[in-house]
Amino acid sequence: MADRAAASARAIRDDVTAKRASAVEVCRDALQRIEASNPALNSFLLVDPEDALARAAKVDARIAAGEAPGALAGVPVAIKDNLCVRGMKTTAASKILETYRPPYDATVIQRLEAAGAVIVGKTNCDEFAMGSSNENSAFGPVRNPWALSRTPGGSSGGSAAAVAAAQVPLALGSDTGGSIRQPASFCGVVGLKPTYGRVSRYGLLAFASSLDQIGPFARTVEDAALTLGVIAGPDRADATSSREPVPDLMAALTGDVKGLRVGVPRTFVSEGVDEGVKAAFDAALAVLERAGARLVDIELPHAPYGVPAYYLVCTAEASSNLARYDGVKYGYRSKAAADGLQAMYTHSRSEGFGAEVKRRIMLGTYVLSAGYYDAFYLKAQQVRTLLRRDYDRAFEAADVIAMPTSPIPPFGLGEKTDDPLQMYLADIFTVSANLAGVPAISVPGGFVEHDGDRLPIGFQLAARPFDEPTLLRAADAYQRLAAWPTIAPPS
Repeated sequence: MADRAAASARAIRDDVTAKRASAVEVCRDALQRIEASNPALNSFLLVDPEDALARAAKVDARIAAGEAPGALAGVPVAIKDNLCVRGMKTTAASKILETYRPPYDATVIQRLEAAGAVIVGKTNCDEFAMGSSNENSAFGPVRNPWALSRTPGGSSGGSAAAVAAAQVPLALGSDTGGSIRQPASFCGVVGLKPTYGRVSRYGLLAFASSLDQIGPFARTVEDAALTLGVIAGPDRADATSSREPVPDLMAALTGDVKGLRVGVPRTFVSEGVDEGVKAAFDAALAVLERAGARLVDIELPHAPYGVPAYYLVCTAEASSNLARYDGVKYGYRSKAAADGLQAMYTHSRSEGFGAEVKRRIMLGTYVLSAGYYDAFYLKAQQVRTLLRRDYDRAFEAADVIAMPTSPIPPFGLGEKTDDPLQMYLADIFTVSANLAGVPAISVPGGFVEHDGDRLPIGFQLAARPFDEPTLLRAADAYQRLAAWPTIAPPS
């Protein structure tokens, strides 16, 4: 196999299946790249070479025995550290879970392994997936492979950086308000958030249960479609997973967008957007238009209220979900436990959680408290309903909706940490897809020059619920025509 670092997941799978390369050889190459580049990037929190090579050897043994090795045979995959892998330390990048080793696999892990994927390690992220820059990790920030002084985005920044730096061809992340798409944009890779319910959340350490969704990072839309086809589908262990049949996603990648209606909410995307991002967005729309797609103006009148509504809903759910980390059942327990039960609760949570997690727990507890529930949480849910209706009306006129992934290019590490509001506003174009439950994808959409750095930006598309085939068809056609996948970060 030529240049395994640049090879797609599909090419690796085909070569391993045809015995042109072994899964063990591919795994060793990935481990060597991780060892060489991780000190600079901090994208991985845990790599287990012995376990990864043993997993790869099992794939080779299946092939040697004449068994079908699976759709991802021999493909190295990185896993965001908020997804449970049996016996592998799973911390959610938090001190409070620093020693936790889950006794079970997440459903997506079971499905990856059944498909022959080789899990090589766990990637860094914002603590409990709460952040937009990957600076909230208890184990240090991830650095952007395109410019080490800049953020890779968050919260799944480690997974995005690992794919961008060719440490692995595939990675899993979670997306609550843009945590797959925004880092995909900042790192110049593909990031897919499926429809809510399309992928089981069993084994995902919960942040906001009505918003969280697991999805893939890849360098091509084709690889993202291949991975979604493996991990999607109903799961009896997750009552929120949908019974909607999973179509043949690879068959949707025809490259043809003639007649496709691309909705553009021009009013919404006209303000507060970096000029370079705006120019690249217009250029991306022109690519689809030249390919035969038709641009139509749409309105999402309640989208500007998405960020405040999101940060009320997600913090309320976080307050409830994180109540279990109390120093009793598992995880970090403060030495102050000797001073009594109340001291154990107080000190374990104060010492175990980072500043951003504590901020969101306090916000969520406040908005759920007596006297404030109707004014804040209930009102946010009403706005969420209005936003979902906006999408329903927009999809009467359009097949997909286009927006920039982020209004700004990758910003410097430390640039926004003292201003949480500015950090939250970076999610303005991503949160609405989570609130509405629709699928959305970020694909490489061009570059901007900032302070001497050449920085990637993303082009985002959204589609109707469970219409991933149309979403992937449009994104794949754009990626083929734009040719951004041929460009990689400086080594």
